[in-house]
Amino acid sequence: MSLNGVINVYKEKGYTSFDVVAKLRGILKQKKIGHTGTLDPDACGVLPVCLGSATKLCDFLTDKVKEYVVTMLLGTETDTEDISGKVINHVDDSYVINNVTTESLESAVNKFLGDFMQTPPMYSAIKVDGKKLYELAREGKVIERKKRPVTFFNIEILSVDLPCVKMRVSCSKGTYIRSLCRDIGNELKVYGCMKDLVRTKSGDFHIEDTLTLYDISCKASEGLIESVLIPVSEVLSGYDKLMLDSSYDKLLHNGNSFELSDEVFNIKDNINMMYRVFDSNGEFIGVFSACKSNGVCRLKCEKMFYGNNN
Repeated sequence: MSLNGVINVYKEKGYTSFDVVAKLRGILKQKKIGHTGTLDPDACGVLPVCLGSATKLCDFLTDKVKEYVVTMLLGTETDTEDISGKVINHVDDSYVINNVTTESLESAVNKFLGDFMQTPPMYSAIKVDGKKLYELAREGKVIERKKRPVTFFNIEILSVDLPCVKMRVSCSKGTYIRSLCRDIGNELKVYGCMKDLVRTKSGDFHIEDTLTLYDISCKASEGLIESVLIPVSEVLSGYDKLMLDSSYDKLLHNGNSFELSDEVFNIKDNINMMYRVFDSNGEFIGVFSACKSNGVCRLKCEKMFYGNNN
């Protein structure tokens, strides 16, 4: 039987995100599995993994705000922007201690709050002319990378023990925390790289609720894997629930777009809203967008989950 839902996995150090998916395929005996946001092999923490029809959620979940706890090492720059790489620039710890103050550190960190154009690291999976950057880096090539828009919603300094600084970072998708460490180090004129990284949140998924691969394997062998699966409708609980009567069932089950009366819901003109839509039997159908144009409300299916036991 195919499993449909999301598991909040704790990715351990030493595994790639692809490794986690591959191991879960073996544990759960299921091919249709996908993760919702890559973590570096040296990083650990929250990695939501979608199973079966829930793989349709990957785009929804990848877009969510991420939170990390990172330890930044000042005084060292590497080619990978973390401590696993080759050191390309370095200053002594004493230089860092003598030149970085609480005030200068806070000032440097605050410069990255809000919207920011970030240069991604060479050791990343971003493709340029059909080739991944890390493949070029392994060939000894360093090319100019196009800056990408990211957002840092919050950067909180948790502790300072120079040359190390521990921070909590809340950011948008596509953000490289390694590159943030690099940029803060450059701002302080002492270099910087990432020493340790833990993803503590990904959207509504929190680290305290994660399961290791061992935990999941145990649940599977005990026949209890469904007890740790989060249904799609629950994952999408941030969207308002809309339950329609039987007159709409056929349209819903076919994934049609259709008109609705103002009595069903009330939205402002030309403002799109998203809903979790259920049929008259309470079965989750999918995510629909609703808008009103010229006084007429319409519902349009954006993601269909009907018939997949979610």
